[in-house]
Amino acid sequence: MSSDAQSLYPVAPAWEVPMPPTDLIFDDGVPLESKRHRTAMNTLIRSLDHAWLERDDYFAGGNMFIYYSSEQALNRDFRGPDFFAVLDIDGTYTRRGWVAWLEGGRYPDVIVELLSPSTAEIDKGVKKDLYEQVFKTRDYFVFDPYDSGSLQGWTLDLNLRYQPLEANARGWLWSRALGLWLGTWEGTTEREGAEWLRFYDEDGNLVPLPEESAWSDLEQAEQERDQAREQLEQARTQAEQQSLLVERLAERLRELGESDTL
Repeated sequence: MSSDAQSLYPVAPAWEVPMPPTDLIFDDGVPLESKRHRTAMNTLIRSLDHAWLERDDYFAGGNMFIYYSSEQALNRDFRGPDFFAVLDIDGTYTRRGWVAWLEGGRYPDVIVELLSPSTAEIDKGVKKDLYEQVFKTRDYFVFDPYDSGSLQGWTLDLNLRYQPLEANARGWLWSRALGLWLGTWEGTTEREGAEWLRFYDEDGNLVPLPEESAWSDLEQAEQERDQAREQLEQARTQAEQQSLLVERLAERLRELGESDTL
């Protein structure tokens, strides 16, 4: 092609894949619905971190943006689950958010949304569809911290479609991704008494928070101390009884010795 033809029909530049945006926002300034919602979120994160203290192959977070496409990032279509966990990744460093294209295309394996009157419809609709169809999140749960009977959950079937989870006799739902139950627990956390969403192990034992584990260790230490004191007291009593018996035997020997001399 001549230079004149090239000027009339310029060669189109090679098409390049658009690069994901780098000016990501990780905080929109919108707080959680209530203090109870924040406590409920922190309880899930802190208990899982404590249970898996020796592990560095997972990340657990909450109220953090998850970026999954350039279009979503450009449109500022923020998606921030109240609790999520990603397994089989490098969990040795902190993240401000979860950026899928910087994490090898990985998405959360488990998500929990804490319902409120203003979010329940979205959490059970648009978000549920997103987690099923885009994230392919294995286990998805919703729970209203002000309604102990509101726990619902879904798990992906072989066709990668959500199927509702059936509760056990206690009303708990099984997370196959975490290998833990989710169920309610009545008690006080961060100075507020309520029925909280908690993790339970396969045997039905409550997964403790760090402070609960410390209290349990302290109670066990006190019980062991009390047992040691009781054993010491028993040993002293036995020693005193044996000492009294020795004295009586010695006295008897003295009596027998005197009688022999007569």
